[in-house]
Amino acid sequence: MIVIAGALLGASWGAWLARSRGGKPADMAQYAAGFAIAFALLGLFVTIFIDRSL
Repeated sequence: MIVIAGALLGASWGAWLARSRGGKPADMAQYAAGFAIAFALLGLFVTIFIDRSL
């Protein structure tokens, strides 16, 4: 659940960041994909940490 939320949050933040910097749709898609992957990976580590600490 945290991984999916992180991916969605990362994608929206990445697209917004590219748009605010004047990027074209391809730039927005690339930023969205990159941020989604990064935030999903971060969410995965958080999920593993929570699972092991409980």
